[in-house]
Amino acid sequence: MHELAITESILEIAVRHAEAQNATKITDLHIVMGQWASMVDDSIQFYWDIISEGTIAKGATLHFDRIPAALTCLACGQTYQPDVRALFCPNCQSTRIQVITGEEFRLDSIEIET
Repeated sequence: MHELAITESILEIAVRHAEAQNATKITDLHIVMGQWASMVDDSIQFYWDIISEGTIAKGATLHFDRIPAALTCLACGQTYQPDVRALFCPNCQSTRIQVITGEEFRLDSIEIET
């Protein structure tokens, strides 16, 4: 259900920036989501279709760019993409890790008509 609040924020940000550029229509939004972000693309799209009604963003296409997870081992410094079954370092088997990418969530860009 947190996708509704997130989608409302995306709409507010997009409309605010588009109107600052005297846009008449928002045509596309590019959203970056990490592999481990807890948002579901289809849920965001579902809420978008409802809440953008009656705004300059109605009918805009949402583009989702998924960023794969990458970890760095704090024991040996190896950077790697984790296996879905195990997060440990493939080099030294340590579980002391830091997430480098994969948790992102941001509105990267919008396309407008003026």
